[in-house]
Amino acid sequence: MDMLRILIPKGRIFDNVSTLFSDAGFPISLAERTYRPVIGADWLDAKIMKPQNVGALLELGGHDAGFTGIDWLRESGACVEEIMDLGFDRVRIVAAIPAERDLSGLKRKKITVATEYVRLAEQWLAKEGFDFRILRTYGATEVFPPDDADMIIDNTSSGQTLRDNGLRIIDTLLESSTRFVASKAALADVEKRERVEELAMLFKAVLDGRERVMLEMNVAESLFDALIDSLPSMRSPTIAPLYGDNAGFAVKIAVKKREVPAIIPRLKKLGATDIVEYDLRKVVP
Repeated sequence: MDMLRILIPKGRIFDNVSTLFSDAGFPISLAERTYRPVIGADWLDAKIMKPQNVGALLELGGHDAGFTGIDWLRESGACVEEIMDLGFDRVRIVAAIPAERDLSGLKRKKITVATEYVRLAEQWLAKEGFDFRILRTYGATEVFPPDDADMIIDNTSSGQTLRDNGLRIIDTLLESSTRFVASKAALADVEKRERVEELAMLFKAVLDGRERVMLEMNVAESLFDALIDSLPSMRSPTIAPLYGDNAGFAVKIAVKKREVPAIIPRLKKLGATDIVEYDLRKVVP
């Protein structure tokens, strides 16, 4: 079988994707100043590229699958298949202007808009009725106004950098996060599709595992029914008898982390003892 050729973006996305692969059982190592990481699977071949290029390269057919933000997929217009939203690196693509500028005044003249997102910017500006010209940037877009641009269209996570540079957000064009995507050609190949689906299943198991913990507890036989009736779990709890006559039961449940602060006090009130919480590596329903 041919190797599955994977594109992994540079920068902050790389760190999250690398950790995801490692947690899925495929550790990644990358020597300094190289673009060919080594993945712990003999059927995976990886290359580091900018996230802006991933969609187009997949569409061209030189690679099978990869990771990039949905913002860059929309910007490139690449025809690829989204396999799953990993939820990493959430940002908004926003339009922002100098805080003291009047928006209505900008619609009465031709404005200069600085952005890395030329395609997305043109679509939004035309829809909003602006007369505009685009100034393409290559990073640090927020420094262009007010001297060199009337408006920017850029990505932001919290908006703090924009505020620090005297800008205010006037609209959100898109909410983005990191996606696992594949080329149509790869998905048309039965063996490669199977490999992509296996990766997606493992990634989902890791992400689900990060959201849940396992709770173990003991409960006396006389209190067992009332406790079981109140337990949340993915399907049904795992139950085993404790050693000794009428010693009670050991109970295990997988629950969401955010529910734990409310669940543990309730379990204590219902008579559970010896409660233990521990993390899960993967959860496969």
